[in-house]
Amino acid sequence: MTPPPGAERRIVVLGVSGSGKTTVGEALAARLGSGFVDADDLHPPANVAKMAAGVPLTDEDREPWLRAVAGVLAEARAEGRGLVVACSALRRRYRDQLRVGDPELLCLLLDGSRELLESRLRARRGHFMPADLLDSQLATLEPLVADERGTVLDLALPVADLVEAAARAAGDARPRLS
Repeated sequence: MTPPPGAERRIVVLGVSGSGKTTVGEALAARLGSGFVDADDLHPPANVAKMAAGVPLTDEDREPWLRAVAGVLAEARAEGRGLVVACSALRRRYRDQLRVGDPELLCLLLDGSRELLESRLRARRGHFMPADLLDSQLATLEPLVADERGTVLDLALPVADLVEAAARAAGDARPRLS
């Protein structure tokens, strides 16, 4: 059986906490027959403790984490495997660090209203990221720009629609924003 278009791609599903990165990323990976990694699992324990205490991470805090995520992407690229990674990657320079692992990385930004994001964060249980850090994440978020391979998706859409749009984007390797 021929894999679906985009199955060999390395893709980062990005956005602020509560945007649905993990939910969409897992569903997209299943749809494409690719592996999946939640970048939250790659945070050093000190980062997790800091966020759980309601303290935003600094760029210095993020550096080893972004290197680890880029390493996972580089390994998948070297092996010719498709991989979907759920990762906040809020700033352009963070995405640039991830592209060290795969220069052809496709970025899918889940974007939406602050109200929807806050309601999702307040409803979620058992996650280290408190809703109180939403404003700092929104302030940090830098939109994708024209020279980044990527697409912006409306996080208010049903997961099935987001996965469909993401799968279409993964099959089209041209740089574009939509």
